[in-house]
Amino acid sequence: MGSLIGKRALVTGAGQGIGKAIAEGLLKAGCDLAIHYYSDEKGAREVAEFARSIGRKAQSFQADLTDENAAVVLVKQATDFLGGLDVLVNNAGGLVARRVLGQVDLAFWQKVIDINMSSMMIVTRESVPHLVKANGASIINVSSLAGRKGGHGGSLVYSTTKGAVLTFTRALSGELGSQGIRVNAVAPGLILGTSFHNTHTSKESADETIRGIPLARAGDVDDIARPVVFLASEYDGFITGATLDINGGVYCA
Repeated sequence: MGSLIGKRALVTGAGQGIGKAIAEGLLKAGCDLAIHYYSDEKGAREVAEFARSIGRKAQSFQADLTDENAAVVLVKQATDFLGGLDVLVNNAGGLVARRVLGQVDLAFWQKVIDINMSSMMIVTRESVPHLVKANGASIINVSSLAGRKGGHGGSLVYSTTKGAVLTFTRALSGELGSQGIRVNAVAPGLILGTSFHNTHTSKESADETIRGIPLARAGDVDDIARPVVFLASEYDGFITGATLDINGGVYCA
């Protein structure tokens, strides 16, 4: 496990939930940080204040990553601030709404694709020239158990995009390996206490899911942050193209 002290990281969707926990975990490990947020300014500000309290360099940046120009500008702002980039965590994403196939129109289909896939592609594309210069870098993409199993009812489009994140991860690892960039993914299961599940998961549904989890509990944001920090530290390691399933044992690949 390599040292992250002084490494430069960009985390998208870092103003709340899993992204915020990842950002704080990277700061604790010694990274300087560019904190992306879309609407959670308060959370992003809290991450920046935490960074300053432990002597790390951090700044928050607002952007709608479904807007290509905004995503391009974000990466430029982040890398200008950090002076380069060693670690990219593609965490931004969302379900938007639960819709079964008969309720899916092209506008909804494209919106979910843009939130979960197009934004990740653009940010990654713009980040790679900076990551190449790091002489050993890590990309970690946040997928979902839904990308493995198909998700609960009404998550057809979201699940499709999260499955595509895993394919993107595998393909990109082969493309970037010779340039010293490792590309991996994490696929969280039920992580309670996040805006995602507060919005889209009922207590009854969560309780039913927990009954099927071998570890007999839901996860929390730190259950995801710790493995992401580990994968970030593997900038000079031998792990690439992998997906780490973090779901309490309900799905084992």
